[in-house]
Amino acid sequence: MLFFLCPALVWSQTAPPDSEADHAGEQQAQQSGSAGASGSESGDPQSELQALRLTPLPLTPPADWKKDHSGYEQTERMFWVVPNFAAVSANTELPPLTTRGKFVLATHDSVDYSDFTWTAILAGQAMATRSVPELGTGIKGYGRYYWRTFADGVSGTFFTEAIVPTITHEDPRYYTLGHGGFFRRFGYALSRTVITKTDSGGTSFNWSEVAGNALEAGLSNAYYPPQERGLRQTARNWGEQMESAVLNNIAKEFWPDIRHEIRHVILRHD
Repeated sequence: MLFFLCPALVWSQTAPPDSEADHAGEQQAQQSGSAGASGSESGDPQSELQALRLTPLPLTPPADWKKDHSGYEQTERMFWVVPNFAAVSANTELPPLTTRGKFVLATHDSVDYSDFTWTAILAGQAMATRSVPELGTGIKGYGRYYWRTFADGVSGTFFTEAIVPTITHEDPRYYTLGHGGFFRRFGYALSRTVITKTDSGGTSFNWSEVAGNALEAGLSNAYYPPQERGLRQTARNWGEQMESAVLNNIAKEFWPDIRHEIRHVILRHD
């Protein structure tokens, strides 16, 4: 995935966002600080759902929201398929998610139609490479790979986006930097794996990602064969989950730029 993204990331940097739009967005974000905080205390379920940017739902956004209108906004899906519900556009202020909102976010990320397709691909790859020989081959073997792969994804999502963030009062969403050079934004995306925003608006160590993925790796010991259990295998699974989190953050950070360039090319050839 990283090799696929790198050319697109470099290409997207040839046309940086307009600085005036960024400046205007920053002023909007500053002006909306107090309004966003007061709106978050209401606990309105509609506001929680709309905060996830799930536009198919018939909900009206609060008037006190401030969004980025530079043309580099995040969308619900990357490449029009991959779920991107947890990404927030640059220069955007949103009310903090309540416990209910965090579980709604995790649910949408876990049972999206693309998750079933992606799980099918991963399960097929795992069986083809015999990553867990004890699970066997054929239709029955594929079924064993499939439900375990699906369980890995669902448990990991709920640990990192709902359960741990609720305990630690952290915001599981990814707040796009959206300005600066390639390496600055790349470094920012990497850092969000270990640094996150809190419900109160501050920053803290990202227990949601680090501990959440560790819990998922530990839970997998309950349903994988004995040969795939133990401390060493758990540490390996945790490392793979953290690597996946890094790649996801990089993709989220540069997706608005990639999307903008794709649209520009399409319009230019129309």
